[in-house]
Amino acid sequence: MKKGVIKIILVAVVLLIVCLVIAANYMVSMSLIVDRAQFFQEKELYDNMRKDYPQTVNWLDSMQQNHLLRDTFVVSKVDGSKLHAVYAYAKKPTNKTVVLVHGYTDCTIMMLPIGYMYSNDLGYNILAMDHHAHGLSEGEAIQMGWLDRLDVLNWMKVAHDIFSTPEAEAELVVHGVSMGAATTMCVSGEVEGKGPAAQLDWAREILPMPYVKCFVEDCGYTSVWDEFSSELKKRYGLPSFPLLNIASWVCDFRYGWNFTEASPQNMVSLSSLPMFFIHGDVDTFVPTDMIYKVHAAKPEPKEIWLTPGVPHALSYQMFPKEYTQKVKEFTDKYM
Repeated sequence: MKKGVIKIILVAVVLLIVCLVIAANYMVSMSLIVDRAQFFQEKELYDNMRKDYPQTVNWLDSMQQNHLLRDTFVVSKVDGSKLHAVYAYAKKPTNKTVVLVHGYTDCTIMMLPIGYMYSNDLGYNILAMDHHAHGLSEGEAIQMGWLDRLDVLNWMKVAHDIFSTPEAEAELVVHGVSMGAATTMCVSGEVEGKGPAAQLDWAREILPMPYVKCFVEDCGYTSVWDEFSSELKKRYGLPSFPLLNIASWVCDFRYGWNFTEASPQNMVSLSSLPMFFIHGDVDTFVPTDMIYKVHAAKPEPKEIWLTPGVPHALSYQMFPKEYTQKVKEFTDKYM
């Protein structure tokens, strides 16, 4: 009798584990592999930009009609995939340059309103990149900013080389929104040669990066674990354990990284460069309280701005003048 009970319990445990692994594998696929065609509709994205950011229309028309937004491609140092970016020179020659880093399932087009701010209002050169598995970049799975930080380091070197002249070396600010902000924080821990990338042969050739002067992160999360845990509870009412633990292991097995190591909060603690933290105070997608944790982890110098009544990633859209002024005041101190 006892043997029969034990056998039933063992079978039930095995079945439970199998079901959890299947569910975790599905969660990883659902979160990291998306139908790119669903999100990357170029005409629709430009139409939405003109509607949501009317101040950019003349600038965007001029950029497109005069072919001032130029495409460029690099090969990822991570997996050899072909990655895409666009860049544009400022109206007047300058060494001030911004690297723009977009969010989850977005693309370069989604960062062009911020590009407009830097180009039109602040007089910067701009480079906006498509993350791995986004936009016109190749790749199978979204990397949630963790492996993307290595691609951004590569793009920063590209931006430096494009916009430097014999008279003046380019100076860079990196500005990211949402997942791009999380990426930006991860990058901040690498540029001084203090992070794990310094162990990579190719990265040692470009690190440290003294031409990187500061960072702007707009509504980034503390870690991939925290973000997925928040979504798991909010959407499905489920606790992190055990599904998220297994999903993190599945992600590591499939793609070589896990949810806990992908921690902007940890990476930003390595940075001594200035950072401006921005977050909507009613953000529920990346909960607003995350800004306090990443801000606390970051050594000085740092500044923080909570935008009132703003949900996720809409601070510039809802407060364009204030956003522009605050970014200008911050970057002018270091560029």
